[in-house]
Amino acid sequence: MKITAFDAPLGAEITGIDIRHEINEEVFSHIKTAWLKYGVIVIREQSLSKKEQIRFAKRFGNVGERGLPAEKRKEVDDFGGAIMMITNKKSADGKFIGSVPEGELWFHSDLSYRLIPDQATMLHALALPTSGGNTLFSNMYDAYANIPPELKQRLQGKKALHAYDFATTAGVNIDRGLDNIQHYWQPIFVQHPLTQRTALYVSRLMSAKIEDLERNESDEILETLFKIIENPKRLYEHVWSLGDLVICDNRCCTHARRDFPPDQLRMLQRCTVRGEPMIPAI
Repeated sequence: MKITAFDAPLGAEITGIDIRHEINEEVFSHIKTAWLKYGVIVIREQSLSKKEQIRFAKRFGNVGERGLPAEKRKEVDDFGGAIMMITNKKSADGKFIGSVPEGELWFHSDLSYRLIPDQATMLHALALPTSGGNTLFSNMYDAYANIPPELKQRLQGKKALHAYDFATTAGVNIDRGLDNIQHYWQPIFVQHPLTQRTALYVSRLMSAKIEDLERNESDEILETLFKIIENPKRLYEHVWSLGDLVICDNRCCTHARRDFPPDQLRMLQRCTVRGEPMIPAI
């Protein structure tokens, strides 16, 4: 097994390992250490069934369940809601068989709209378009470090409302109310439970309002934070190869998707690992 850091603000690739087979604790320790160090790891040239991907995810912790209610899921659910197929593939009657099928997807952290978000997201490439569909990752440690001191001081200890309605790839309009929309107030600055480092914890897709601020002021500050997060200086853009298994640490990274041709098949097999309530940074 070889671990190679990317020439980017985060991320590393791992080669020379087949995780379909059981791996010992020493090898797994190297994988987890790399994940915590780099935020995103890409394990190359894998060929994982749903069962095999879930088995590997369990090495990190309890496997998560999708946020979308079971009655609204399009996928065949054989694993208790653990697997999401992110794909634009359609059934014989022309309906999408998976989730988030097309278009650009704004930066977000999975399940941030709940008390207990996912700590890890695992995406496995099964089919790819010839162009587009790249996934962007932002280093949220670095984003925190680049917030102007006066703004950082002003936001210390504050929370932001995270909300998502699953209906679009854009943000929720909270002016219409939050009935039947999953939402939660999360700390704006969080402490990673293992690295002890401080990260910014907002995103363009999920974060709708800062507590105790007028709406116009909140919108202005959030836009400032979003631009810091989305600055190319702190991004890694993953150009997918078939078989890639990408593992993202949602406590210190956000991710987004570029658009791709809708007439070309893209399919990622996704599962997550449950985390813990986010820890406010002191």
